[in-house]
Amino acid sequence: MQGNLPPEAQEKIEELQDLQDSAQQVAAQKQQAESQLTDSQTALDELDEIDTETTMYREVGELLIETEYDEAQDDLEDKVSSLEVRVETLEKQESRVQEQFEELQSELQEMLSGGGGGAGGPGGMGPGGPSAGG
Repeated sequence: MQGNLPPEAQEKIEELQDLQDSAQQVAAQKQQAESQLTDSQTALDELDEIDTETTMYREVGELLIETEYDEAQDDLEDKVSSLEVRVETLEKQESRVQEQFEELQSELQEMLSGGGGGAGGPGGMGPGGPSAGG
């Protein structure tokens, strides 16, 4: 099917496919960050229910190391905070990629429907017909 398309349209299709790949990667990263955030918030909530004198351990590699309540709470709060920023950043990135995708899709549709030299085409050259000047 793409063999009949003008080279500009083929380029747009390839760009769309690249953007779709980017969108999938960002969505996967966001889902992972949201999952980690939920886990960390749950751990922080559970920490509130524990007596501050309870012996606690932290996983370091494959070892469990004894840790203080305050240190565990501070570390979890820091982790929650950084994950919230990460999720927010990924949401913005996801929106940006979506906007780029929609814009590119619209340009491609205009190109294929014979809309001619719209906003993006430098030179306006291509299979536009007599309106290209002359």
